Amino acid sequence: MLVNKRIQSGIKNTVVYVLMIAVALVMILPFLWMVSTSFKEMGQVLIFPPEWIPKPFVIHNYSEAWELAKFNLFFRNSAIVTLLTTAGQLVTCSLAAFAFARLEFPGRDQIFLIYLATMMIPTQVTLIPLYLLMKQFGWIDTFSGLIVPGIFSAYGTFMLRQFFIGIPKSLDESAVIDGCGYIRIYWQILLPLSKAALATQAVFCFMWQWNNLLWPLVMTNTDSHRTLTVGMQLFKGQYSIAWNLLMAGSVISVIPILILYIFLQKYFVEGIAMTGMKD
Repeated sequence: MLVNKRIQSGIKNTVVYVLMIAVALVMILPFLWMVSTSFKEMGQVLIFPPEWIPKPFVIHNYSEAWELAKFNLFFRNSAIVTLLTTAGQLVTCSLAAFAFARLEFPGRDQIFLIYLATMMIPTQVTLIPLYLLMKQFGWIDTFSGLIVPGIFSAYGTFMLRQFFIGIPKSLDESAVIDGCGYIRIYWQILLPLSKAALATQAVFCFMWQWNNLLWPLVMTNTDSHRTLTVGMQLFKGQYSIAWNLLMAGSVISVIPILILYIFLQKYFVEGIAMTGMKD
């Protein structure tokens, strides 16, 4: 009987692992194809059946893509917008989460539900009103217009609030006895204990802002403030697309996200696992 259970458990685990490997392959194949195409000549890209190994293997696609798309400028703009937006979102979301998780005030839960309800509103619905508001501020084609609307996140507030709730309130009470106010409790107790959740939110925000196309496309009129995602549209002509250069540019644009995830992977996994847990 024990042997049969072990056999059944082994078969079950094998099936699960096979399915996970199959899903992983499906997820990674487009990325591998992007990398392969970035090293091909233009004439090789649309060959059928497709060739995974480039023949010949060319590297100049990367230098051409860098020069054609003004990567120096667009990369700098993306870095400025993404880093400042991520930093701003961590500040606003953590402060809002602290208020909703730790402070007692009339209508707190109702306000929080209304705030969460904004996640159900598609971005396209608020695009025109937000654009008109930025126009009134004089922020069209400026870094302020690209950054400020993105530093608020209902999802980030929700995730951090759930994490804060999981931290025992007895720590707050001990801090109050020692003479700490709300700001010191937030800064010296909750934030140091929330590195995993903050890292998770930082990864989410960085990925979203770095890959964001719609808002920078609407807000920028000149190359001086255009981001990398908008700049890569230069590879698309009226009648054709330079797929090899576009894929080379895409590989370059993915590198910062991969580096960030590698360094924050430990905190990212821990934050996802612990978010929502309560004592």
